[in-house]
Amino acid sequence: MTVLKLPTFSPSTLTNAASLLRILALAAIAGAAISSRLFAVVNFESIIHEFDPWFNYRATRVLASQGFTEFWNWFDPTAWYPLGRVVGGTIYPGLMATSGVIYNILHALHLPVDIRNVCVLLAPGFSGLTAWATYMLTKELKDESAGLLAAIFIGIAPGYISRSVAGSYDNEAIAIFLLMITFYIWIRALKDGSVLYGTLAAVFYYYMVAAWGGYAFITNMIPLHAFVLLLMGRFSHRLYSAYSAWYAVGTLASMQVPFVGFQPVQTSEHMAALGVFGLLQLIAFVEIVRSYVASKQFQVMLRWFLVASGIAGGLAIVGLTITKTIAPWTGRFYSLWDTGYAKKYIPIIASVSEHQPTAWPAFFMDLHMLIFLFPAGVILCFKELREEHVFVIIYAVMASYFAGVMVRLMLTLTPVVCMAAAIALSSLLDTYLSVEEPARPDSNGVDETSAPGADVPAEVTVSKKKKKDVAAAAAAAAAHSAATTATKAKTKPSATYGIFGLDTRLVVIVNAIFMLVMFVLHCTWVTSSAYSSPSVVLASRRPDGSQNIIDDFREAYYWLRQNTPQDAVVMSWWDYGYQIAGMADRPTLVDNNTWNNTHIATVGKAMSSSEEVSYPILRKHDVDYILIIFGGLIGYSGDDINKFLWMVRIAQGVWPDEIKEPNYFTPRGEYKVDDQASEAMKNSLMYKMSYYRFNELFSGSPAFDRVRNQQLPREGPKLDYIEEAFTSENWIVRIYEVKKEDPLGRDLKTANAFDGGKKRKPSKPTSRRRALTA
Repeated sequence: MTVLKLPTFSPSTLTNAASLLRILALAAIAGAAISSRLFAVVNFESIIHEFDPWFNYRATRVLASQGFTEFWNWFDPTAWYPLGRVVGGTIYPGLMATSGVIYNILHALHLPVDIRNVCVLLAPGFSGLTAWATYMLTKELKDESAGLLAAIFIGIAPGYISRSVAGSYDNEAIAIFLLMITFYIWIRALKDGSVLYGTLAAVFYYYMVAAWGGYAFITNMIPLHAFVLLLMGRFSHRLYSAYSAWYAVGTLASMQVPFVGFQPVQTSEHMAALGVFGLLQLIAFVEIVRSYVASKQFQVMLRWFLVASGIAGGLAIVGLTITKTIAPWTGRFYSLWDTGYAKKYIPIIASVSEHQPTAWPAFFMDLHMLIFLFPAGVILCFKELREEHVFVIIYAVMASYFAGVMVRLMLTLTPVVCMAAAIALSSLLDTYLSVEEPARPDSNGVDETSAPGADVPAEVTVSKKKKKDVAAAAAAAAAHSAATTATKAKTKPSATYGIFGLDTRLVVIVNAIFMLVMFVLHCTWVTSSAYSSPSVVLASRRPDGSQNIIDDFREAYYWLRQNTPQDAVVMSWWDYGYQIAGMADRPTLVDNNTWNNTHIATVGKAMSSSEEVSYPILRKHDVDYILIIFGGLIGYSGDDINKFLWMVRIAQGVWPDEIKEPNYFTPRGEYKVDDQASEAMKNSLMYKMSYYRFNELFSGSPAFDRVRNQQLPREGPKLDYIEEAFTSENWIVRIYEVKKEDPLGRDLKTANAFDGGKKRKPSKPTSRRRALTA
């Protein structure tokens, strides 16, 4: 009988085959990450999404067409009219520079790709690199299998996809990759004590500083990691070399970004990194002195040295703070610790939906099953608690808190959730996929090491001859036996513990596969339905189930571009400034940069005041057209009436005597637009522009606002100082033209009444006028 022998392979062949499979798996994961972000392009078209990306795209077009020098020195006179904006000194240029480099490389290879398509597809492309960086970092924490799982999770997790779909051309498109690669290189530098890796981490940190304001997360995470290691008594030359290289090179490099400048050495947000750097120098100096000074003398010297250093450091910090050399914490920082701070003191920050606290369902929507694997992975990091595990634990704690207080920071939580979940799931699969079963106990079920009298020392046997030492000898034998058993238990796990049987393994493995399949389905559904709809193109369903495209935004911006003078100034709420500049190419009063709170408050005052009060403001700022968003007809909830209270609050912060929020509520404290609406609400310019001619659509029936579910008054508002110029098909975008002064010098309200055949009756003369007439 011939016995078939299985082929045998050398260890090097098996290693190479495993490496090849991992490379193929990573390539497939990168392909899945990129393709899952293309729903927006497939369902709609290649278009820039949201608001901020339109400015980034506009700036990138300048860079691609005119070169980096012109881009760096670009002054935009159409933004923040009439102030203008120095673009090069007020942005993080990393995103635009990255797209410009890719654009030039493609054209050097004779691939005539339009800059718009480079911008649209940049985020999906970098998502593949993020998956690779996450794999490399997780591999340092556990092994390659956990790294592959982490790469899969980060590749399709909605928490990251929400900011990296095709067309989402914002700073986060490349920032998460830079975050993960910087953390990975930092861990390598710490493990190897390599100055080279520390410098490389600083280079990627500089890239991060040039790309996103969230670089402060790295600025504080790495120092916090180093500080915790010092508290744990884990100071080493590896830590000293890695941190010193990272901080010295990274700080000097980050100061080369004009928008950052001297902030790394002048602001409170960066002082933790400087403090840890100084602390490491002191500890290193103490270690050197210890090797040359006797122990007793060293204790005295150390005591005086620490006291002197503490006093000098404290006085320096107090002095620099008093002289304002070190800037205090910013309002954005305070809003992270006090969720009500921004609403009270900086309403413009609180008005942004991304800055609101995160609702609990959002965690499940963005992370699905990862949210309950995440704590298990963090707990497993405590099992070994190497230096890299300490980093992940700190990252998990800090990111969890910040994601809870601000929706936008879910983006920084997602990578560590993916890594910790991969560690937990990989550990589970390693246990239940193992082909080895634990050895079964002997038939008697008795461990020989615990048998009475086993391994009794010779001297104890001899001591039994003395009756008076019998009790002591027995106690010594029992103690020795227990110690031996405990030692063996520590060095080798008991053979009676483990996973027996195929049925138990199949239950766990099938359940894990089921959860993974559900995770993929959930991620695909969320990505396709919630995160792949551009804000400028809306989609709805007709009664028959077919898709209806609502293109009011582009319709209105195209009308502005084709029917208004090129220098016509457009006033809108700041949300739409970048889109107007990018698609309509017209000057705007305010935009999404939000650097000038007073200018934005001026727009808020004009919107919340009556026509008589608003008109001088409009004329003073040369406003030709006013653009508003209204969703009352089709139920679009993101309209300006829903944002109106933020306009009032921001204006109230500058003019508290003229604009008061309670005036826009009913006597019962309700926000109404119906018959019960307050007089201040009904007379406001925003209310009149939103509901002007709205009742004409209901053929004599009372008009109904579908967003606020309120029935409007039968008689709609009238306008005297502005006139309707354009209303989009679904009434989402409404544009009004500001009237010029009356050539006869009359008040526009009087002139309008006269032209309408309703000559305004003169007011009754006062007693003083009657006396003068007599």
